[in-house]
Amino acid sequence: MILEGISAVLLDPSCIIWVFIGTVVGIIFGCIPGLTATMAIAMFLPVTYNMASTQGISVLTALYIGGISGGLISAILLNIPGTPASIATCLDGRPMALKGEAGKALGVGIVFSFLGTIISLLALILISPPLAEIAIKFGPFEYFSITIFSLTLIITLSSKNVVKGLMTGVLGLVFATVGMAPIDSVQRYTFGNPALKSGFDILTVLVGVFAISEILLAAEASRSGIKKDVSAITDFKIKGFGFSIKEFTSQFVNMIRSAAIGIGLGILPGIGSGTSNMLSYSIAQNQSKHPEKFGTGIIDGIVASETANNATIGGTIIPLLTLGIPGDSTSALLLGALIMKGVQPGPLIFQQNGQVVYAIYAAMALSSLFMLIVMFIGMKGFVRILKIPSHLLLPLVFVLCTVGAFGINNRLFDCYALIFFGFVGYLLQKGDCPMPPLILGFVLGSIMELNLRRALSYSQGDITEFFTRPMSCAFLVLAALSLAINIYGIYKSRRKEKAQSAT
Repeated sequence: MILEGISAVLLDPSCIIWVFIGTVVGIIFGCIPGLTATMAIAMFLPVTYNMASTQGISVLTALYIGGISGGLISAILLNIPGTPASIATCLDGRPMALKGEAGKALGVGIVFSFLGTIISLLALILISPPLAEIAIKFGPFEYFSITIFSLTLIITLSSKNVVKGLMTGVLGLVFATVGMAPIDSVQRYTFGNPALKSGFDILTVLVGVFAISEILLAAEASRSGIKKDVSAITDFKIKGFGFSIKEFTSQFVNMIRSAAIGIGLGILPGIGSGTSNMLSYSIAQNQSKHPEKFGTGIIDGIVASETANNATIGGTIIPLLTLGIPGDSTSALLLGALIMKGVQPGPLIFQQNGQVVYAIYAAMALSSLFMLIVMFIGMKGFVRILKIPSHLLLPLVFVLCTVGAFGINNRLFDCYALIFFGFVGYLLQKGDCPMPPLILGFVLGSIMELNLRRALSYSQGDITEFFTRPMSCAFLVLAALSLAINIYGIYKSRRKEKAQSAT
């Protein structure tokens, strides 16, 4: 059964070609702001109807890996995350590009995206059943405590100005409450507009805050006569992947820690790579001997973000295969594709459809290898494509973002929301407010509220159950420790700055 599944992918020339096509298409969808791996899989589903189950699932898996990996291209070159999984990549990737190290930043991102996928594949093969058994025991109490722990990282992401960071994070939480309330479906902040009942989509928020705000700032700079560097960095020299063996070995602990975070959050339904890359980045900054360098253009931040978001892929597939529980919208489409092919995910999948499981393993390995080769060979090509004057590049980016926003739900409202969040991002940047806390607050806000209300309904309003359940209590203790450590770290650094200025 193992050999049958692996040979169905690796020894079938047509399947290899389709996996290659899926990887390339996924990379393209990932690097274009507003388009995602989810869209790529949704568009390719009809193509796989007449394929064998192993071949069809392999193509969709390749699209998933390519889509998550491709987001680093626009994140580094344009400061626009192609997908929510690449938000944190912007924080150090773009500063490196502006310093003339675009090639090195891309090389680091590509290699550690590959390694993150491979590590998560090993986890998928070796520890998926026990991990899935642990994850299934998580209830609303545990999920709420995890989100509280994650929200404490807002302080880490806004260490330069904690007050502004907290305000921006709260603003993200406020935007997350727009629409129908969980559990009782009460309408909130809809102002009589039916389109607001479903709230704001994460992609419109993400692309608006990061992409449209950059376009508005560039337009303002051009009118005032001040040149704002918004173009891609296209001229760079690179040997190999742009970094040394010494630099690679120095990131080993960061890579393993980030991969573990990505796998862990991937297993938990609803968290996903949009959160794992920021969480991993924040923890890497906390654990670093030089946290003040984060955000200035160092490879540590790129390693943390890209390892974690690709490791989330394997983590997400663990509960999908062993329990039939999709972790996010992308894996939900994969679940639908499996069922469509007559494969029922769950504890018996290894006995009933083992060849499909091992085909997925083989497709993940092959696709990650194709991703490494294609993105390395095409690295300078990607940059050449972006070698366009800013007055031509930015309108093109705006059009692509608008098309991507419309394609989410096929409605103009998302285009208007995109522009609205562009203005929100523009005003926040003018006020020197950090962007990541807004996204973190928005992503986690709905998860936190849903699980808080579920937990209180279950316990009939008794909040002590958050502390009497071991895992929930453990995450709340971690949240308190994280808060204390972050605040102490900021206090210590400011004391050091004052002492240096006094001398």
